[in-house]
Amino acid sequence: MRTEEEMFSLIVHIAENDDRIRAVGMNGSRTNSNVQKDVFQDYDIVYLVTDLKSFLQTPDWIDDFGKRIIMQTPEDSQLFPQELGGRFSYLMQFTDGNRIDLQLVPLSEKDRYCKEDKLTVILMDKDSCLPSIPPPSDRDYWVKKPTIEFFDDCCNEYWWISTYVAKGLWRKEILYAQEHLSHIRSMHIQMLEWKVGIDTNFSVSVGKSGKYLEKFISEKSWEQLLATYADGSIDGIWNALFAMCDHFDSTAAYVGKHLNCDYPYQYDRRVYSYLKHIQDLPANATEIY
Repeated sequence: MRTEEEMFSLIVHIAENDDRIRAVGMNGSRTNSNVQKDVFQDYDIVYLVTDLKSFLQTPDWIDDFGKRIIMQTPEDSQLFPQELGGRFSYLMQFTDGNRIDLQLVPLSEKDRYCKEDKLTVILMDKDSCLPSIPPPSDRDYWVKKPTIEFFDDCCNEYWWISTYVAKGLWRKEILYAQEHLSHIRSMHIQMLEWKVGIDTNFSVSVGKSGKYLEKFISEKSWEQLLATYADGSIDGIWNALFAMCDHFDSTAAYVGKHLNCDYPYQYDRRVYSYLKHIQDLPANATEIY
């Protein structure tokens, strides 16, 4: 596996030898001092270029980065909508284990690029044309304090969609139930993130998909969260659903109290009773009540 020094040398060397590339930036976990380094960290690189179309017309230019296992170019995808506007990205997994997520950005967007992400560092600026930027900070990714409306909507969404899980389980539609269980888990994790925010005065990031949550919650709370991940059985999904309801309920009550929001206990009591009723409803039932 090429070392970090070798990868940076290669990234800069390619830029140095291509007149179209006028500056090189980097962001992501490698610029975040709060993230522990490991072998799976990507190199999130940006080349600020003068003629983006010419790169697309000669796609083999990226072969200089090394042999790839697989590559994705999201802006070419028909399956997913484009998100970068006039930019273009190459997501490259190499045979030696390294990965580069490379984005080409028109040089005309240099000022906008330098303001987009507080984790940005500049690796090269051939023309000294980029604005000065402060040292990297993950402040943009800190948990944000919710408004009362956000809190209420999260609670409502959780308890509303939980009824879809129950409906799917009664019908034995496991995929439908699992999909909606995953959806309410996103509300559950959102509530846990807000709890972490409260406990840290909203000064930390829990990472994408809450991947750092374990660092900030108790061992008991972490175990309760893991218990919400179901196996492929009907009983397993029911157990996961009720485990999630219990944990969401206690977490949301905590968050509501500390944010001076009224937790809607009517959802908890009425919906939880409804879920239990559906669990016990005979398979041949002709009416719910």
